[in-house]
Amino acid sequence: MMAKSSKKVMRAVGLAFLVVGAGLAIWGYQLSGSVGSQLTQVVTGSETDRVMTYYIAGAASFVVGLYLFFRK
Repeated sequence: MMAKSSKKVMRAVGLAFLVVGAGLAIWGYQLSGSVGSQLTQVVTGSETDRVMTYYIAGAASFVVGLYLFFRK
């Protein structure tokens, strides 16, 4: 059984991961609107690697945060 203080720490870490994940996803969205990214999207038909990296890292961080925050 986990101590109460350890649970609080894990919830705080989970909350931090949630915030970082959301921030990375928002940052990726903002980058997708840049001129360079839009030009690449027109030429290749897909997002740039940098934008996709932010999306993937944000989603992964968010999922880990959800797990840590709601873990019993």
